[in-house]
Amino acid sequence: MKQRTLTAILQKAAKTFPALVITGPRQSGKTTLVKSVFGKTHTYVNLEDMDIRGIAASDPRQFLANYPKPIIIDEIRYVPELLSYIKTQIDNDRKPGQWIFTGSQYFPLMKHMSDSLAGRIAVMSLLPFTATECVGQGSHASAVESPFTIPMQSLTHCKIRQTLETIMLRGAYPELVSNSQVDRRIWFNSYLTTYLERDIRNLKQVGDLRQFELFVRLLAARTGQILNISDIARDNGISVPTAKTWISLLETGYQIHLLYPYYRNIGKRLIKSPKIYFTDTGFAAFLLGIHDVNTLRHNPSYPHLFETFIVSDFLKRFYHTGIIPTMYYLRTRDGLEIDIILEDAAKLHLVEIKSAMTILPEHSRQLAHALRDIGKQKTSATIISRTSTSVQLTNAVRSISWQDALLTKPA
Repeated sequence: MKQRTLTAILQKAAKTFPALVITGPRQSGKTTLVKSVFGKTHTYVNLEDMDIRGIAASDPRQFLANYPKPIIIDEIRYVPELLSYIKTQIDNDRKPGQWIFTGSQYFPLMKHMSDSLAGRIAVMSLLPFTATECVGQGSHASAVESPFTIPMQSLTHCKIRQTLETIMLRGAYPELVSNSQVDRRIWFNSYLTTYLERDIRNLKQVGDLRQFELFVRLLAARTGQILNISDIARDNGISVPTAKTWISLLETGYQIHLLYPYYRNIGKRLIKSPKIYFTDTGFAAFLLGIHDVNTLRHNPSYPHLFETFIVSDFLKRFYHTGIIPTMYYLRTRDGLEIDIILEDAAKLHLVEIKSAMTILPEHSRQLAHALRDIGKQKTSATIISRTSTSVQLTNAVRSISWQDALLTKPA
């Protein structure tokens, strides 16, 4: 099993919190992770089992008596009313690490969690693999998974067996990464069907699953771009409020991430709409009908998918180290654009993402302008691209390869 960076965070939280919940999209490895960390010490019960779920729903006290603590309750969202009874038990015994929950749908789950277990539970998110987890280096969290780690120079690469395009096409869901025999198209088709039928069908905000599926595909065509909700609503034949609701469902289900503009006043008129990114390039490419490397390389969406690949990896670094993302973008009315701004205490990390393989000094102009506009605040400025080498491009701007940005380990 590939090591997950979140493992160390889970172990730390289990020493102080009575309960932990791990949320994330379907098939991101939540069950595998909690079993690997707590399987030898905790009773495991899965509420996807209809018989077990029936007992939990009809007789919660009997259910809790049947499965002694410490306990892992998988997919707690199916019987959220259990949480009121668990709260009583936690209040009577606050011993840490006794209750471990998982759940795929963040919003409904967290509503019940906040009502019942506020102050008693540590909340964590597990997304598909980061790049370093994909190559088996997830255990080196402090060295390679800090959200703010952008190497200053070329380091020792983790071993890469596939081309960048193959990695982007296959995506980062554990089963696809760990088993090369799994057919990608069949897997993603099943994933989409399961997501629609099991997570979306019963939500009152979605009346037509076929229209919702079309909506998701239209969003995939916009990954890595500024989101215009009015346009997407018009193209899908739905109202703007409905489009906003559906985007919220996808975001809280970890299928997409909205990157919001940097909020500090830098003396310029800013674009205030968020940018949209899918959390997995494999799923986005599947939705776009891109199924082979040659099609991907020549597709107009390639630059946006490459940007999505980089942004989603930084996003996962935040989540997998237990940190709320402090990541933004910047675009002004006069054309200044920075793809990622990472805010680390008093320092800003400015990142431009370019899908080109050749990076020249003139590519640093946007970052140079941004450095002047931001002023005296401590900053770093980096271009991440498909170049094969990492160099200091100018006095203020460095150019690094995507491998050095995402796939480095201590030398």
